[in-house]
Amino acid sequence: MTGASRGIGVAIAERLAADGRHVVLVARSEDGLRSVAETITQAGGSCDVRPCDLGDDAAVDALIEGVATDHGRLDILVNNAGITRDGLLLRMSDDDYDIVMHLNLRSVFRMCRAAARPMMRSRFGRIVNISSVVGLWGNAGQANYAAAKAGLVGLTKSVGKELGGKGVTANVVAPGFVETDMTAELPADMLAEAVKRLPVRRAGTPAEIAHAVASLTADEASYITGQVLCVDGGWMG
Repeated sequence: MTGASRGIGVAIAERLAADGRHVVLVARSEDGLRSVAETITQAGGSCDVRPCDLGDDAAVDALIEGVATDHGRLDILVNNAGITRDGLLLRMSDDDYDIVMHLNLRSVFRMCRAAARPMMRSRFGRIVNISSVVGLWGNAGQANYAAAKAGLVGLTKSVGKELGGKGVTANVVAPGFVETDMTAELPADMLAEAVKRLPVRRAGTPAEIAHAVASLTADEASYITGQVLCVDGGWMG
């Protein structure tokens, strides 16, 4: 479970642990992960902490190999980690484009590729990549982020076609406007305007995204692969 130290990632990790999964918590900051791990264990869940810089290719490969070796198998991979470097197209630097593409898309490719081996060996696997509705309809000032999140859709659908015969599914959850630390920093009028555009007239919660992920990782979800589940309050229509 990458990006497990804040926001939606915390909610997903806690939900999977509550469902009886042993969750491997991954993020760059060990301090943030320790806090999440304490919450999970106090609630009776099981987890361990593995700090990792997902921008480091060797570290990503070692992470998956280590988890599969230490636990004997790898059943679920949730790629949630991501960053933003917003800016209008004419002002966006090559570096801002490249780092978002590297961390939000390339690292997910490497995680999926590394996880495919142990999943294929056990003939069971659930891969869920967290995209965004921005990757489906774009957003001004987020050309890099939208491109990476759109790329996740194509990547996931391809992985689903390649691994489906081995008992491994791959799906996308695309959140819409969700209450997180980042949205909490937006001006009140901007929040109100965003909510007005939603058919359900409210923002989503991290727990609702976690529910979608939990559903796709269940044993009973074996006939669902290559799909994009928008959890957006009807934003996409």
